[in-house]
Amino acid sequence: MKKIILALICIFGLVGATVAAPLDSFKNKQGTINIAGGTAHIPVMREAAKRIMETNPNIKITVTGGGSGVGVKMVGEGLAQIGNTGRPLKANEVEQYGLQTFPFAIDGVAVVVNPQNPVAALSKQQLIDIFTGKITNWQQVGGNNAAITLYNREDGSGTRETFETLAIPGAKSVSSANIVNSNGAMKTVISQDVNAIGYVGIGHLNNTIKGIVLDGMVPSQENAANGSYSVTRLLYMNTKGQPQGIVADFIDYIYSPDGKEIISQAGYIPVDKAK
Repeated sequence: MKKIILALICIFGLVGATVAAPLDSFKNKQGTINIAGGTAHIPVMREAAKRIMETNPNIKITVTGGGSGVGVKMVGEGLAQIGNTGRPLKANEVEQYGLQTFPFAIDGVAVVVNPQNPVAALSKQQLIDIFTGKITNWQQVGGNNAAITLYNREDGSGTRETFETLAIPGAKSVSSANIVNSNGAMKTVISQDVNAIGYVGIGHLNNTIKGIVLDGMVPSQENAANGSYSVTRLLYMNTKGQPQGIVADFIDYIYSPDGKEIISQAGYIPVDKAK
């Protein structure tokens, strides 16, 4: 009986150690991690940073946005230890800066309108015609008699690249579209403009904006995961060379059970670390 009890104590002890292990890697360490780039990543990065800094106040982690292009530039020039992108690195970026890349989540990109807009679905051709300026009034696609207000992301945005590659393939958005610099800013302007149309990472959908059914595809993370919604992308963390020290610990934490929980709570789909 004593042997059985001791065995059970050992088993439960191991389980407890396993649960605590992800944050244990930061104990008795110190340093700073600056993270910049893709705005879709921010909820995951901030929550991970919060948990780590609560465990060890000697570690300081800052998280800023700016878009994928900023993420590449900041990490490449040594101004950040992790540069986030919502698109794969380009060959010239890898060559110029010697970057390593770590995909950690799947995100979809949803076309969005104001909740008061009666239009709930569009075809890809209608969307192309809207973003290329051929369709300029909502009445042309079954909506109100009102001019369409176009919103686009900045050059270098991973969300924009995914949108232009997969939602309006082969088309170029009109230069007269209003430009916003983050998913959060896009949500704000769409929620405040009844005639607006734009796009955000699916993880940012909430009741302040309305996701458009595109060619019969309903934008949701479940549909992005099972393949029935095809306007999807990977989210990446990128480092200059192989990550070391607490930067490597941070990346491993994102892939840990804790990290996967954070990713899921942010509305994204976790992926395993590449072997």
